[in-house]
Amino acid sequence: MDFKLNNKSPVLLHSQIEAYLRNLIGQEKYRNGKSFLPNEVTLAKKLGVSRNTVRQAVNTLVNEHLIERKKGVGTKVVNKKIATRLDNWISFTKEMRKQGIEVVNYLVKVSKVSAPKEVYDAMNVSNSKELWKLEKVRGSKDAKYLYSVSYFHPRVGITGEENFMLPLYELLEVTHDTIVTTSKERISAIKANKDLQNILDIAINMPVLRRERLVCDPGDRPVEHNVVYYHTDYFTYDIEIKREF
Repeated sequence: MDFKLNNKSPVLLHSQIEAYLRNLIGQEKYRNGKSFLPNEVTLAKKLGVSRNTVRQAVNTLVNEHLIERKKGVGTKVVNKKIATRLDNWISFTKEMRKQGIEVVNYLVKVSKVSAPKEVYDAMNVSNSKELWKLEKVRGSKDAKYLYSVSYFHPRVGITGEENFMLPLYELLEVTHDTIVTTSKERISAIKANKDLQNILDIAINMPVLRRERLVCDPGDRPVEHNVVYYHTDYFTYDIEIKREF
C-alpha cells in the first residue's frame, strides 16, 4: 500500500482515507465485488490511526451504497445491478446501450429439437413437430447476466440461417414479416441447478430470477415461447404501481 496520510494537511484524516478508498474501489481488482477491500483493522494499523477513524470513512461509502460490509466476511464494492422496468418492453441490447453497457454474447446457439410439453401446449402446436430453439448467454465484459431459451412457432418460418446476433424482434420483422405486439409474462424465483451453475458461473442453489413469456403477434397468435434466467447479482426488475381512487 503506497498511500500515506498527510498529518499536516488541513483535510481531516478520515476524509483522506475516504478519498483513498474511492480511488481503490474504481480499480479493476475490486470492481463489482471481485475482491474484498482491506479490512478496517489492517488499514488502521498501516495508516497509524484508530479504527474509528477508518470506520468513519468506510461508513460514508456504505451510506452512499458504493460498498457493502458483511459481518465476519468482509467489505467489498457493491455490484452495479441493471434495473429494468416490468411495464416497459425493450430489447436487452437497447436496454444495455441506454445504460452505457456494451453487450457481450457468450453463447448464441440455434438447433431444431423436440420441445418440453409446456411449450407445445402454450403455442398450441402438435408435439410431433420439432421446433427451432435459440439459446443465448449474454452480459457485459465483466460477467454473464442472463441465459435465454426461445422456441419459435413453425408459422414464423425460422430456417436456422438467420443472424441471431441481431436484436431478435427486429430480425423477425425484417426477415420473416413477423411483428410482435404482446408479451404475456410470469416471473418467479428459483434456485440454480447444476446446469445454471455452469452456464452463468454461479453457485449452486443461488437465487435466480426466472422470467417466462409467451410473445404474440397483432392477432394474438403465439410467435415465441421464451424463458430467461437472470443472475440476481446483476439484474433487478422494478415496477411502479399507481393507486386507483
